[in-house]
Amino acid sequence: MKFLLTSAGITNDSIRKALVDLLGKPIAESKALCIPTAICAEPGGPGYAWQEIREWGEMGWKAFGVLELTALPSTLQEHWLPLLEAADALLVGGGNGLYLSYWMQQSGLAEHLPKLLQEKVYVGVSAGSVRVTRRINVNREELEQTSVYHDDEYDETARPMPAVTKRWGL
Repeated sequence: MKFLLTSAGITNDSIRKALVDLLGKPIAESKALCIPTAICAEPGGPGYAWQEIREWGEMGWKAFGVLELTALPSTLQEHWLPLLEAADALLVGGGNGLYLSYWMQQSGLAEHLPKLLQEKVYVGVSAGSVRVTRRINVNREELEQTSVYHDDEYDETARPMPAVTKRWGL
């Protein structure tokens, strides 16, 4: 598995070089698929999503696409899974991590990630990075009392959804 976990993306030459090293070839010879879902749950999210997509897209990829996870449950898997399989890099953006986790599961992406990541580079930005780590910072006492998830480190608050709670052991 190849992970490039960042807080703000490909922001300097050192991080860009790390990406090229993980890809094993130049960006111009690589295919990328951007997953901007997490930002859509934030205030002003759609505008930020377009900014993120534009920035990723302008990196000079051989091929570049966008996969919005909220659309996948209503789309045939044979329409979107080949896009994931053809990509060299999965670019998972920042935003609300709980929302991203929920849609990774609802969309079916979480089910396919272990196999996909045997050969793909996973590039995470902020929430996109945190979602593939082992732990979420949860105030378990508050969660038990209020059923509200609050992550002090990332200042995210949400009610956990059953699939997220089960997957992350909350």
